[in-house]
Amino acid sequence: MGGAAVSTIPATPGPATTAPVTGEPTPPGGSRRRFADRFSGGTGSRWFPYVLVFPLALILFGYVVQPMFATFAESVGVDGVENYGSFVTGGGVARSSLVTSLIISAASVLLCGIVGVAMAFLLKRFSFPGRKLIEAIILVPAALPPLIGAISFQLLYSETGILPRGLQQLFGTENPVLPFSGIAGVLIVHTFTMYPYFYLSASAALSGMDPSVEEAAYNLGAGRVRVWRTVLLPMLTPALVSASLLVFMTSLASYTAPLLFGVDQTMTMQIYINRTNGDLPMASTYASVLGVVSVLFLLGMRWYEGRRSYRSQSKGVAAHRREITNPLGKWLALTASILATAVLLAPVATIALVAFSADGSWTTEVIPAAYTMQNFVTIFSDPAAFQPILNSLQMSLLATVACVVVGVLIAYAVRRLNFRGRGLLDVAVMLAWALPGTVVAINLISAFSTGNAFSFGQVLIGTFWIMPLAYFVRFLPLVFRSSSATLAQIDPSLEEAARNLGASWWRAFGTVTLRLMLPGVVAGALLAFVHGVGEFVASVLIYTSDTAPISVEINNRMYSFEIGTAAAYGMLQVVLIFVVMVVSGRLEGGRRSSREAAKWTA
Repeated sequence: MGGAAVSTIPATPGPATTAPVTGEPTPPGGSRRRFADRFSGGTGSRWFPYVLVFPLALILFGYVVQPMFATFAESVGVDGVENYGSFVTGGGVARSSLVTSLIISAASVLLCGIVGVAMAFLLKRFSFPGRKLIEAIILVPAALPPLIGAISFQLLYSETGILPRGLQQLFGTENPVLPFSGIAGVLIVHTFTMYPYFYLSASAALSGMDPSVEEAAYNLGAGRVRVWRTVLLPMLTPALVSASLLVFMTSLASYTAPLLFGVDQTMTMQIYINRTNGDLPMASTYASVLGVVSVLFLLGMRWYEGRRSYRSQSKGVAAHRREITNPLGKWLALTASILATAVLLAPVATIALVAFSADGSWTTEVIPAAYTMQNFVTIFSDPAAFQPILNSLQMSLLATVACVVVGVLIAYAVRRLNFRGRGLLDVAVMLAWALPGTVVAINLISAFSTGNAFSFGQVLIGTFWIMPLAYFVRFLPLVFRSSSATLAQIDPSLEEAARNLGASWWRAFGTVTLRLMLPGVVAGALLAFVHGVGEFVASVLIYTSDTAPISVEINNRMYSFEIGTAAAYGMLQVVLIFVVMVVSGRLEGGRRSSREAAKWTA
């Protein structure tokens, strides 16, 4: 671009040669050329970064930051002092909900840490019968959509679930045996759906840890407990902090598990209850407090993670798994492997089983008594039943396209451009990720219940467009982090070489950088799309009868006791997720980037 401009200037008389002689005015095209010349240097131009970043910053401000201010304004508009005061004084619902949410989140971190780290240590350090099978399915619970995951555990472990009823029939007791309800049920759901955060982080850390460090500690006389405390745990600290952050934030934002297990006094449930009761100021107060807690915890954990550094000075030799040679140990390991496989596959198997059950046929039996294909026939043949699927696909696709365009450009700006305020872009995206779905929904309700500049003067609440906008805000960080992780591995000199050969910035970016980023971008886009199809937490607060997605339809069918049809919808979501996982697994670069996106706070 720059070379082309220089080669054409001598052929056209410019003001520098004509003005002193003839006094003629500057040709009309001259000022445009001078303005364009400022950007002819592309990324090297002083003005180029701001031209690219300004619309991106405007989008983040308009749909992430500004709605937060609108929610705060709504919360202080009516009885604001009294609403906020209820969180710090007395023993009312507000304070109890905050404390309960924090306790559930902390307990979830502890339980997920124990399960995830233990599984990572066993699978990475020991070889035993069934190990490869467990490794193949250990991430299955995390693949379930949040609503379907909670429903499957309710069908399995609640008072009316398969396991308690089966044990009741087996032992001949009057009541179901070992049912889970209330906070215990919520913790069961959180543990089995969130432990993969710890497992993935700890597995990666253990795989890169040199076993000679442990051996040296043992040779110096240290016991197992001391080696764990002084060697393994310090080396695992960054991974554990990252996983703790993800689990705590996800637990704090959890809505489906408290909903299905009857825990009303949590922050997310109170947001929903106050919103449905028409008390938007109080719902906004809950949303503001929950948003502040989420952001403060995120910043605090990132600060703690950065204040200490643990690095091994060893050669980095890979660890060898220890073979279990004791016959009894082998049999115990095999039994444990079979039990673990059953537990991991039980949620998906339950949804698949119930999906073929006739609506209304499952009452007091251990498992459904009547089975049919009619549930799937109805979904695909009845236009009204198929509409939620169409809604989810349309809204998720629109949101994903927007996430790709904005996320890729923000990733490029943060990674490759030098400008003031670069860190603010990253913070804005981080805010979008940190806010729970219920808070995002209340923010959008507060901001777009009336027309403003960012909605082009239109009221968005109650329309189709508010749904893909919510998905865009929620899942933009997935595309951004995946694209950013891929871009970090691409040598900037490749793009510079294209520019030196005469390509414009847009051409160099599109034909070189973007094509190299494509696996990571596709991986992030697939994550955003599949999360959009399964989204429930924000959708349940802003949907209308015409825009109900699959997840809301599942919830409505459950309340109508159409459990078979609800499970059939859920099975379609599960199948879609596994298809996406297979496609993503074929993108090697995208696979690495998606893992970075999943633990982007590390």
